[in-house]
Amino acid sequence: MIEKLKDARTYELILALASTATILVFSIPFFFEARLQPYLWEIGVDSLGGLITAALFYGCMSQKGAGIRAFRFLTILVGFCFVVNEAIYLTVLVPEHRTLCFVFCLLSKLIDLVMIFLFYLYVKETLAFEGKLAAAADKIVPILLIIQTLILLANIITPVTFTIDAAGMYLNTEINLIEEIALTVTSALTTILILMSHNPFGQKAAALTFIYLPLIEFILLGGKFGEAGQYGVILMTLIIMYCVISNSKSSKLAATEAELNTATEIQASMLPSTFPAFPERNEFEIYASMDPAKEVGGDFYDFFLIDDDHLAIVIADVSGKGIPAALFMMSSKILINDHASMGGSPAEILEIVNKQIHANNRAHMFVTVWLGILEISTGKLTSASAGHEYPMVNTNGSYELLKDKHGLAVGAVGFSKYENTEIQLKKGDSIFVYTDGVAEATDANNKLFGTDRALEALNAVHDGASQEEVLAGVRAAVDAFVKDAPQFDDLTMVGLKYNGAKATTIKKEQ
Repeated sequence: MIEKLKDARTYELILALASTATILVFSIPFFFEARLQPYLWEIGVDSLGGLITAALFYGCMSQKGAGIRAFRFLTILVGFCFVVNEAIYLTVLVPEHRTLCFVFCLLSKLIDLVMIFLFYLYVKETLAFEGKLAAAADKIVPILLIIQTLILLANIITPVTFTIDAAGMYLNTEINLIEEIALTVTSALTTILILMSHNPFGQKAAALTFIYLPLIEFILLGGKFGEAGQYGVILMTLIIMYCVISNSKSSKLAATEAELNTATEIQASMLPSTFPAFPERNEFEIYASMDPAKEVGGDFYDFFLIDDDHLAIVIADVSGKGIPAALFMMSSKILINDHASMGGSPAEILEIVNKQIHANNRAHMFVTVWLGILEISTGKLTSASAGHEYPMVNTNGSYELLKDKHGLAVGAVGFSKYENTEIQLKKGDSIFVYTDGVAEATDANNKLFGTDRALEALNAVHDGASQEEVLAGVRAAVDAFVKDAPQFDDLTMVGLKYNGAKATTIKKEQ
C-alpha cells in the first residue's frame, strides 16, 4: 500500500474523491433552507457530476499515452469546479457574503481558463497537431489565456468584467466582451487544428462538441459565471470525447498488437533458438540471444554448418526499428545464408550480398554485418565486417577488442569492397560479437555503457563458464548500468568457444 501511495495518480484519485465528498456535504443545507431549495435541481446535477468525475478518473488511472496526464488533471479540475459551483450557490443570496462570493466567482473563471488550456493540450497531443499553424497556436493560445487571466485578476482592484452588487448578485460589465472575444479566438484556433488533424471524424466531432456546446450556452445565458459556463455540459462532453478517442485507439492498438505479435513470432522462428545448437559436435560451443527494443527488431544473428568442417556465424544490425527493419532483416539474412552455403570467403559473400540488396533497396535502408567462418578442424576463423562493431576475442586468457578491417554497411552503396581478417583460435579460446545495443546502452544520465565496460563484464565471468553464462554476465552488467532507463536499441550477442578439433566432450548449455 505504501508503494502504491507513492504513485501520483493515487493522490489525484484521493483528491477527486475528496471533491465529490465536499459537494455532497455542501448539498445538505439545500434541503433545509428555503432560500436554497430553488437550486435543488442544480445541486443534484452537481452531485451526480462529482460522482461521475471520480468514476471517470478512476477509469483512466491505468491509461497511458499522449495527453492522458492532461486528461487526468482536467478531470480533477472539473470535480473541483463542482465544488466552487456549490460555494457560489451557498453565498450568492447572502449579501454579507459578497466578498466570499466574489472570490468564488473569480476562482471559477480562472479555473475555466486552466480547463481550456488543459483541454487544448489534451486534444493537441491526442490528435497529433503539426505544421506552422500548430506552432503558431502554441504561442497564441497561452498569450490569449494570460491576457484573460490578467483582466480577471484586475477585478480584485476594480470591476472590469464582473462585479457582485450589494444584494450579493453577480453582474457583468460592458468590457466583459473582451472575454468573449478571447474565448472565441482560442476556440477557433483549437477548432482549426482539430480539423487539420488526420484522426477519424468521431474524434474531431467529440472535440468540437466540447468547444461549442459550452460556448453556445455561454452566449445564451449571457455569460453567467464565466467562459466555459456550465460544468455539467463540460463533464458530459469530456466523457464522450474520452470514450470516442479511447475506443478508437483501443481498436487500432488491438489490430496493431496482433500484427506485431505475428511479426515477432515470425522473426523469432527465423533465428536459431535451440541450445545446445549442435549437440553432436563437441569441437565448439555457441550461444546467442536477442532482446529487441520493440516487439520486433532490426538485429539478427545466425549460425549454421556450411559443410562438415566449416561453421558460419553472422550477427547484423539493420538501420531503423519495428516491422520495416524486421522485413529488411529477413531478406538480408536469407541472402547471406544462401551465398555462404554456396562457398566463398566472408569478404566475397558480403560483396555479392551488398550488390543484390542495393539493387532493390528502394527504402534506402542498410545493415551492418559481421560474418565469420570457422574452420573446425584447425580453429582458423576468417571474418569480414560491413561496418559492424569490433568483436572481442579471448586468445590469451582475457578478452580484448579486435580491431578488424571494416567495409561499408551492406546496402549503403552499390559497389563496396570488404577484407578478410584471420585469427587462429586454440583450444579454450573464444569470441564475443554483439550489436551496438550493448556498447550504446544508455543510463538515465545519458552515459553509454561502452566497450570498456563490456570487456570488464566478459573478463569478470568465472573460468569455465558456459557461453550462456558469458552472455548472461554481459546482460546483467548492462542492466545494472542502465537501471530503470528505457532500452532504445536492440541488444544482440553471440558467443563462440573453440574446444579443439580432437575434443571429446562439450560443456552443454543449461
